[in-house]
Amino acid sequence: MDALEDIVDRIREHLDEKNAARDRALKQSRTVIRHCSLAIRAVHRDEKDVAADHLAQAKALVDELQEDLKPYPDLYHAGYTRDALKEFSEANITAALVAGEPLPTPEELRVEYAAYLGGLGEAAGELRRRVLDLMRRSRAEEGERLLSAMEDIYGMLVTVDYPDAITGGLRRITDMVRGVTERTRGDLTTHTQQAELMEALRSVEDRLR
Repeated sequence: MDALEDIVDRIREHLDEKNAARDRALKQSRTVIRHCSLAIRAVHRDEKDVAADHLAQAKALVDELQEDLKPYPDLYHAGYTRDALKEFSEANITAALVAGEPLPTPEELRVEYAAYLGGLGEAAGELRRRVLDLMRRSRAEEGERLLSAMEDIYGMLVTVDYPDAITGGLRRITDMVRGVTERTRGDLTTHTQQAELMEALRSVEDRLR
């Protein structure tokens, strides 16, 4: 039974290494999500350099995470890792769309397609927040551009009709995108109509003076 002892020793060594990799991945995933959250907050505050710094730190962690988990594909596809990559996609997509820059591709971000699609959908929610901020600043034209991006996102996501086991729950996210897009369209339309009415009233007042 000496052979059995050797076999179990090798298995135990492998599991020790895998468990350590899992612990590191959990920590890295949490830190990636934190940097992405801070990057999105900076985007909404128009702090472009701060956002870029957090995205760069998140990218370094994502690269490290992917390298560490190469020997353990089951850990790489675990829920916490997938969530981190989705948040990473969302933050990069949000930053690009708000700045009017080209949309980053999954290959550029080095993320799985399911995580990318999830991040794309979640980015629509952040665009709604941005549109509402722009309306308060009387920048409706820029809001129209972002609404158009939201409509494009929904139009694409609704065509990705595969089981949730493959897409990582994309149907729920797509339903969310539809809802926030419709509400944003309504809010922006009302805002534009009110602004036009106020302009017409001011024009009448000016003529009566």
